[in-house]
Amino acid sequence: MSARHDSSPLTRQVTLTVLTLAAFALAIVVGFGFYAAGQADNASLERQKMFIADGLQDQIAAVEREQESVSVWDDSVVNAKAGNQAWMADNLSVWMYTYYGHNRVYILDSANHPIHVMREGKVADPSAYSQDQPALLPTIEKLRGMLARPPKADMSGQPVRLAAEDLVSLDGKPAILSVMPLVPSSDRVTQAPSTEYLHVSVEFINDAVIGKLAGKYLLEGARLVPLSEPAGLAAVPLVDSRGVILGYIGWDQLRPGLALVRKIAPALAIALLLAGGVLVFLLRRLRRASAALQTSQDEAQYLAFHDMLTGLPNRALFDDRLRRTLLFAGQDKTRVALLYLDLDRFKHVNDTLGHPAGDELVRQTAARLKHTIREVDTVARLGGDEFAIILLDVPDVGSAEDIAERLLLKLREPFRLIDDQVFVSASVGIALSSGSDIDADDLLRKADIALYEAKKNGRGRYEVFAGDMDDLLLRKRKVESELRKALEGEGGIKLAYQPVFAADGRAILGAEALIRWGHEVHGALPAAQFIAIAEERGLIGELGKWVLSEACRFAVGTELPWIAVNISPMQLRDIGFAEEVAEILRETGLDPSRLQLETTESVLLEHNDTIGTVIAALRQSGVRIVLDDFGTGYSSLSYLRRQAIDKLKIDRSFVRLLDEDQSARAIAKTLIELALALKVEVTAEGVETDTQKALLVGMGCHQLQGYLLSPPLEPGQLLALPGLSSADRERSAVRA
Repeated sequence: MSARHDSSPLTRQVTLTVLTLAAFALAIVVGFGFYAAGQADNASLERQKMFIADGLQDQIAAVEREQESVSVWDDSVVNAKAGNQAWMADNLSVWMYTYYGHNRVYILDSANHPIHVMREGKVADPSAYSQDQPALLPTIEKLRGMLARPPKADMSGQPVRLAAEDLVSLDGKPAILSVMPLVPSSDRVTQAPSTEYLHVSVEFINDAVIGKLAGKYLLEGARLVPLSEPAGLAAVPLVDSRGVILGYIGWDQLRPGLALVRKIAPALAIALLLAGGVLVFLLRRLRRASAALQTSQDEAQYLAFHDMLTGLPNRALFDDRLRRTLLFAGQDKTRVALLYLDLDRFKHVNDTLGHPAGDELVRQTAARLKHTIREVDTVARLGGDEFAIILLDVPDVGSAEDIAERLLLKLREPFRLIDDQVFVSASVGIALSSGSDIDADDLLRKADIALYEAKKNGRGRYEVFAGDMDDLLLRKRKVESELRKALEGEGGIKLAYQPVFAADGRAILGAEALIRWGHEVHGALPAAQFIAIAEERGLIGELGKWVLSEACRFAVGTELPWIAVNISPMQLRDIGFAEEVAEILRETGLDPSRLQLETTESVLLEHNDTIGTVIAALRQSGVRIVLDDFGTGYSSLSYLRRQAIDKLKIDRSFVRLLDEDQSARAIAKTLIELALALKVEVTAEGVETDTQKALLVGMGCHQLQGYLLSPPLEPGQLLALPGLSSADRERSAVRA
């Protein structure tokens, strides 16, 4: 019994497999039968359509030939310009109806005014022309344009026949329209250019015309199908030069495959039932997969706009909410307060208790801030230990101060971090919007200045932005002035190079150029600080050009596969930046393929045509574009589809958490898989432990950068590393 019981699932599985294969085989047979029948019918139908279309073109050509027999004639020119109505009736209009079946003929003078009209074999008053003029005029004007610019003679030396034709709708019926100029047939009669009279001939596409087509190609049931009736498959549309369908020529379609379909219908029904069962199964599986995919997309969307550590809105979502809030506040005449908060002893906690404790402190701080403010307000983590709070509908500065005081009191309560009780204070900068101050960047700048004042005045307190705080700008201007002098050659600015290694940690794939400024008074200034000032004060172009020139000049004398240079978004907004890069490459002699330009993902979100043009020009020249700090902003695919990127760099904030955070590992793996799916290279920066290195390599990331492998180095130190040739070191010594 046990053996029989154990074999039944296998039996069911085999039976299901066999039935499925049989259904597939039957579906293939039935499908091929339908395909063959359909192909036979379609081929027959296409031939019939081709016959009708060719026949219609032949009929149009016939109308032109018939019309040419009277249009190219000395007598036609003379009698038309003389207004000889009887002659025109006998030779140009009624005769065309009698012998060729042309239904309407109009003789127009050089100003397109009718001088002779024939309808259905009878001469009519010229005023009858106005009824058809709207439909005829485009073709008439087309011919006039051709006459104004007559083509040269053909290769045989014969003059090219000028004519214009179209399909038109007159009185609701489709018709063939042909327009020709009346021209002499000999040198005995001459006429000046642009004085030609026109012969306008109309032949309705009626039963007689269609009958000739059907008889020629042995089609049955040929008929004119008006637009008010369904045309069916066996029909050729009558389309004018503007693409407007005027009607159809229809006929009874011959279906050679229909008999075959009828014979296999029972078998087809059975096959469809089987296929339907399989389809239901597949649809259920697909529905489950789609639900899982949607969940994954929702999670990715959430992570794109929220901080991974705290769950708070990240910088991207904060920027969006602040701009929207200020916009609505300006419309409603209300005020918005922005609180910029920074923990005072965060670095000390990290240094003494470790990064896990620092992360826990950030999480608990976020929770306290969120539970202290109103639900309508927004608290966001901008990075590190920095938070920003948007307060809506603030009546006065006192209300913002009350909330800031409550936040400071809440944060003075002890934090429990890994069995340790820690006391941490915070500093808060406050800035309020006004009717004339609704710019998000300016409000954030003021809150940042106020935060700086709070820290300067003792920490653990708040400060409200005041006008005299703009003295900070004076300090920025001083840094700007000294930076200008440094760029002019007074020294202090130099480049360090941090190598990028292969997965083995030994082979050097390239290096990233990093700017350093050793100030004679303030010492080493953080690059982010003076670069921000350079961007704000309009120096970034000059600074960026210096960095790019120095890096290229260094790289061209080495065997480094490539050199990477960070560029500011402001440089990409300059339409001349691509040409500037090309000029530097020409001057230094560096191959464009050895230069990589790194920019942040935020710059690609601007929907800026100039940025797109500059990036395209750079890539076309051979320069490679790298997306730096990937995953810290709007981690979506929309801009990656808009802009072509050669490499993604995973931000160090993800790499740092890989040792012990499963979520960070999942996100890093997703980012690497995304890069591989987009067929771009991927580099991980900030690799500091062997565990991080092993995890990244296992995920498929084969370009690593970080202090585990090498810190930023002086040029000579870099060239002394194993893997770079002695020739590189000699060239470096010569430059030194």
